[in-house]
Amino acid sequence: MAPRVLVSDKLSETAVQIFRDRGIDVDFQPDLGKDKDRLAEVIGAYDGLAIRSATKVTEKILANATNLKVIARAGIGTDNIDKDAASRKGVIVMNTPFGNMITTAEHAIAMMFAVARQIPEASASTHAGKWEKSRFMGVELTAKTLGVIGAGNIGGIVCDRARGLKMKVIAYDPFLGQEKADQMQVEKVELDDLLKRADFITLHVPLTDQTRNMLSREALEKTKKGVRIINCARGGLVDEAALADLLKSGHVAGAAFDVFAEEPATENPLFGLPNVVCTPHLGAATTEAQENVALQVAEQMSDYLLTGAVSNALNMPSVTAEEAKVMGPWISLAGHLGNFVGQMTDEPIKAVNILYDGVASEMNLGALTSAAMAGIMKSVNPEVNMVSAPIVAKERGVKISTTKQDKSGAFEGYIKITVVTELRERSIGGTVFSDGKPRFIQIKGINIDAEIGRHMVYTTNEDVPGIIGTLGQTMGENGVNIANFTLGRAEARGEAIALLYVDEPVPAKAIKALEATGKFQQIRTLEFDVA
Repeated sequence: MAPRVLVSDKLSETAVQIFRDRGIDVDFQPDLGKDKDRLAEVIGAYDGLAIRSATKVTEKILANATNLKVIARAGIGTDNIDKDAASRKGVIVMNTPFGNMITTAEHAIAMMFAVARQIPEASASTHAGKWEKSRFMGVELTAKTLGVIGAGNIGGIVCDRARGLKMKVIAYDPFLGQEKADQMQVEKVELDDLLKRADFITLHVPLTDQTRNMLSREALEKTKKGVRIINCARGGLVDEAALADLLKSGHVAGAAFDVFAEEPATENPLFGLPNVVCTPHLGAATTEAQENVALQVAEQMSDYLLTGAVSNALNMPSVTAEEAKVMGPWISLAGHLGNFVGQMTDEPIKAVNILYDGVASEMNLGALTSAAMAGIMKSVNPEVNMVSAPIVAKERGVKISTTKQDKSGAFEGYIKITVVTELRERSIGGTVFSDGKPRFIQIKGINIDAEIGRHMVYTTNEDVPGIIGTLGQTMGENGVNIANFTLGRAEARGEAIALLYVDEPVPAKAIKALEATGKFQQIRTLEFDVA
């Protein structure tokens, strides 16, 4: 029986025909995504779901998805998919990360021109029969300083286009190395420096816990007087109420927004203000981009449903069906190791060295390396996957090297990742036990045996009495249950580490209480994608 795919949003006829030509039974209902109750009723009959942004794939819908194997989003953003629920259900989530990069970058440039010359207001005024030539005094882009926050795929294109406009480009991106910045011909700066210097600021980062509200009231107040701010990335990156206040005061000269904290945006503090350009999330809205991502989604879904090949998956490694059974736990391990060092590293990464020992060295190292890099990059971009992670790393000038060696110790095999920055090297090693569960076995050269949980706490301290009691008591006083507690030390009375696997996220007040004891050099809360 042929696999069945439901297309619940608008998709090009060419893409629908690809499904049919590949032998897929496709049901094209482009308005069904707007009716969540009806979608929940019928979803159980399908193997695949192809969507854009209108369909919201919630936990309720997934609960009824008894046969669903893959969800594919024609576009980059997957905020409309409950990825945790999909993972728990065993449903692969795919996107098309590169189909609309140029389109989105061009929209940001267009918005910059529009706000610099007040084009929308001038157009409306002229259409109204007015001739207010003296009212609309604009500014040139030439020789102005553009601050680009996020110099990845889309941000990198914006940098290139802006240099063509003879702008001076400065960029803030934690993963942008100096060598890559030099190649891009941009000046690499810290965020505060960018805020103080930029005449225009454009954002090109995903919405994460780290980037949410990154242009807060405090940050906006640091900006240069007369700055103009463009956001074609994600709503929620900018404090819109604070920006409205600064526009009214005249500190900010203009803003151009394609995305908003609440969408669809029928009300917003920015609406109605002079020299504020707003568009309804049009960043990817060109004929070329829509066609590109639609064709990609049809090919990817067909490949998976017919052959088991996985590409551009957000919650599944790209491996063949034959490799998946053996490599699954090792791919998980590589991702967890990468995620550990990614969450622990704040400064730009220059290089990543991965050592494969024993049985690990005989596996598909490309898949393992991609899983490790996806784990590292996920700390700043949760939408990075195994396919795109090595590309993203390369674009940021991160050098990746791998080493294979025969079995060298007590374990049948292990993986060790070392991350190199301008300030330090950080390493972590892990293996897969006979029960199929990944474990951390070494951190900073200190041997441990740590089970990996969703919520963890990592500390470093001197090997002195009372550390276990302090950690246990503090967690208990804050209602945090410890599932597993692992200690390690370099030598007696020397450097020591602790890794706690806890049942729930650790509240900030618990971390502050630990810091107040003065017993710890470092305390970090960590999150891992553990089923």
